[in-house]
Amino acid sequence: MKRRWFLPDRPDVLGLLVHQGELTVAGIEALDRWASGDASQSQVVRDLEHEADETRRAVVTALRSAFTTPIEPEDLFELSERLDGILNQAKDLVRESEVLAMVPDRPMAEMSSIVLEGVRQLVAAFPVLGREPDTATAFADRAIHQQRLLERVYRRAMSGLVESGDLREATGRRELYRRCARMGEVIELVADRIWYAVIKRP
Repeated sequence: MKRRWFLPDRPDVLGLLVHQGELTVAGIEALDRWASGDASQSQVVRDLEHEADETRRAVVTALRSAFTTPIEPEDLFELSERLDGILNQAKDLVRESEVLAMVPDRPMAEMSSIVLEGVRQLVAAFPVLGREPDTATAFADRAIHQQRLLERVYRRAMSGLVESGDLREATGRRELYRRCARMGEVIELVADRIWYAVIKRP
């Protein structure tokens, strides 16, 4: 009797990660518009965060059945998980702003724009992971540079709160600025994982 061998399906895990990245960029673009004064974009941020969550679950499911992947499955899992944290922070920023009844101000708009550029750099690295390591790490470095710019804006914004005579305003703004800063920290975590995935390759 002739034996038949059935290889597992080869889902495009990297393609799913790229799609999750594209949704993340779209979500942060909506955040940037929201921070610049378009209040209607708050729901867009929420919707895209939910859609990105669905794609993240698809990445995890695909990893369980993938026979081969362009980089280590552990790295794909970590990149997807860390990337998910960026939109989670964006959604929480919008929600916290609404709870505090504080509209975005200029520092928040500036930090959101920097976050957007950082995320764009991260996501640009994903398609070339596994085949163009130098290009991938160059994008990661640019994302880290955006995090450094964000830190400067954050420190300046926090310093400005010292001059505020309104305790409620200062306390609320401080929490919103911290939320913006956390997005930058997560960007750096994703960039670090890109580097780690590349240096592990033989």
